[in-house]
Amino acid sequence: MTDNNGYVLAPLPVAPVNETDMVLLPKGLKALKQVAKQVGLDLRGAYLNLDGGFDSTHNRKCIFNAGMIPNITENPRNRKTTNKTTKRGRKRFFNEAIHALRARVERTFAWEDKFKRLLLRFEYIQQRHFGMKLMAYTLINLREFCGI
Repeated sequence: MTDNNGYVLAPLPVAPVNETDMVLLPKGLKALKQVAKQVGLDLRGAYLNLDGGFDSTHNRKCIFNAGMIPNITENPRNRKTTNKTTKRGRKRFFNEAIHALRARVERTFAWEDKFKRLLLRFEYIQQRHFGMKLMAYTLINLREFCGI
């Protein structure tokens, strides 16, 4: 989870390679709320940009319960329709202009890929891999403060 500049606010927990990232969102949201509480940030009304891989009713509900607004690209496979009729239910909120800020998150992923130990996962133990990610995110964030 990053801010508008691409600096990491709260890392998502790590999971085995064969587990999807979609199940990590509730834990990541909890970590974000803890960081926001410690820093004094108010997350109510903030947008949370995610790609279509996180599009699920459960994730949207978790984001709403956190007081945030989900801005998730709708995954067309997530809502089943019959006979090519219009989709039932309320239209999901999606703002393309706000979602364009997602490029900053992708830039953070590119910064993370500069750390070879994270690019190819050498660590078998999840806690070690998470520790390596925390060190990488710390170095990414320190770049702003040190002017490197």
